[in-house]
Amino acid sequence: MISFTTAEQALHAPEHEFFRGQRVPCFENPTRARFVEDALRAHGHALRPPTADSAPLLGEVHAPRYLDFLRTAWDQWLALDAANAQVQPFPSVWPVRTLRSDVEPANFVARLGLYSMDNGSPMAAGTWAAAKAAADAAASAAHALRGGERAVFCATRPPGHHAGPDFMGGYCFINNAAVCAQGLRAGGAARVAVLDVDYHHGNGTQAIFYERADVLFVSIHGDPRTEYPFYLGHADETGAGAGQGFNLNLPLPARASVAAWFDALEQACARIGQHGADALVVSLGLDTFAGDPISTFALQAGDFTRLGQRLARVGLPTAFILEGGYAAAELGENAARVIEGFEA
Repeated sequence: MISFTTAEQALHAPEHEFFRGQRVPCFENPTRARFVEDALRAHGHALRPPTADSAPLLGEVHAPRYLDFLRTAWDQWLALDAANAQVQPFPSVWPVRTLRSDVEPANFVARLGLYSMDNGSPMAAGTWAAAKAAADAAASAAHALRGGERAVFCATRPPGHHAGPDFMGGYCFINNAAVCAQGLRAGGAARVAVLDVDYHHGNGTQAIFYERADVLFVSIHGDPRTEYPFYLGHADETGAGAGQGFNLNLPLPARASVAAWFDALEQACARIGQHGADALVVSLGLDTFAGDPISTFALQAGDFTRLGQRLARVGLPTAFILEGGYAAAELGENAARVIEGFEA
């Protein structure tokens, strides 16, 4: 299986975030990708840099003014004060109900809030370079599948499935799964399915494709009544307009059993089969692992092999896009198990 990685991922290295009101070291950090890369190499997988430019696809999944902000945000931050090079910017105000979002504020922190769903996506000097490179890997995965590859893995960060059409959140800036799906559509796939198996609902991916019938979105995740991102991911969200019926959420309660999770996976695979997709994009969150520090599902190491085996039986060209997973020492091995299960 082709595996893409990026040297630029290490450039996105903010030092801290806020978790349950406390300032803590970032859970999403460069060591995550290194653990995955090391495990893949140990299992005999070759890694290569991206081969495609995602730029033509970015405007198909994200709003132009949001992309303009991302490209220039760090420079804007430094322009306020050169000392900001040592300071992480965080939003402190958001345009919630009754507030306007159509007018871009002149104040930088207000712009940061305009384009953020939370304060959980700390930025650093290399954030745009890392996010763009991860999107390039996703575009490269689509190109490889169009060229006849059976499967591709993107061992990249930052993740992407919480990034919506015009906002960042949950460590995500560019929606890599959406870029890959759009790349497949641009390359001639009539229908694409996106399956999100991260512990947290892929709210950004849902938002991007919610009114489209050509891209089916299916997500298995923790119940948003108790789990991030809280405000999306309920079972009654089934699509709108042309996309009615092309969005399937399968929320599970915290501490759901492994059996319940695989039952949901069967429902997901059945719906993907009904969609008649030409290709599958998997938002591969590995935070469903029992040892993950910020999630509560119970999958064990062998269950990731089983996941790969089940996805292989779907029988579609498949792109795996790394999303969450914060039990760093086990992250790489669990990623390798998915790949090896798929290839078995």
